[in-house]
Amino acid sequence: MAGIPTYAVPPSFLGVSRSDRGADFVIAGIPMDIGTTNRSGTREGPAAIRRASRMLTDGDHPQHWVEPARMSVSDIGDFRLALGDIQGSLAAIQSQAEPIGHLIALGGEHGITLPLLRALTQRTGKPVALVHFDAHVDTWPDNFGQAYAHGSPFYHAINEGLIDPNKTIQIGIRSPVQREVMDWTKGKGVTVLSAQDVHAATPASVAERIRAVAGDAPAYLSFDIDALDPAFAPGTGTPEIGGLATWQVQAILRGLGGVRFAGMDVVEVAPAYDVAEITALAAATVVWEYLALLGAQAMR
Repeated sequence: MAGIPTYAVPPSFLGVSRSDRGADFVIAGIPMDIGTTNRSGTREGPAAIRRASRMLTDGDHPQHWVEPARMSVSDIGDFRLALGDIQGSLAAIQSQAEPIGHLIALGGEHGITLPLLRALTQRTGKPVALVHFDAHVDTWPDNFGQAYAHGSPFYHAINEGLIDPNKTIQIGIRSPVQREVMDWTKGKGVTVLSAQDVHAATPASVAERIRAVAGDAPAYLSFDIDALDPAFAPGTGTPEIGGLATWQVQAILRGLGGVRFAGMDVVEVAPAYDVAEITALAAATVVWEYLALLGAQAMR
């Protein structure tokens, strides 16, 4: 984007003009928020993340020395959804994701991850490792009587054999949670690092733990923006105090070289509650860090 003022960058992610599904990395927005349990508004997340990504188009990544905007990246716009229909929307998301090789999804609520994992495992033929940043475990069997709301994707992903719980790690957990839900999650083999665990450790040691848990299996990164403290990400539907700082997340992500990522999402950005676009910028930067990490790995 050399020579283009930041404010004039096109409204796609990183301003990319390519829009085909054959790129190495395909960006898609999934503006679904009908399964949220507190504040709604994540349907506006994809557009806000794209707008904020303009700040990331004027140079190389300062550690990996690649420029994600110049990689083989396309932005295909937003997926179609079934208006007001959770199950219909999940089916529509899965069918649109299945033909795409390496999908990067901009949410939308966290419920979108379930059909994305269903689509991914259609390609891998086996459960994948999961690297999950969040304030919440998202393994509730239902949310106020709704089995497929945004607090349940990984309950279903484990039960459907989409993720290997022994290769699943959750980072930043700190919300209120029923003891039986946490016991069920850990009992399945999931590694849980609370926000306090992360604060007491170094980013390098957290990254090392993630690499050890994921191993050499194909892995999926699911990043709920409420993993960040509300000071860094107020624009979300279910904020929890005591979360991660953006510098911690950046340092951890930069230490994940060697993990065999096969797809990712960033979810739960609700721009109506944002302040000065900082939540959307954090989400865009998570994707930018992911692309730079994989771009650097491809050059080795």
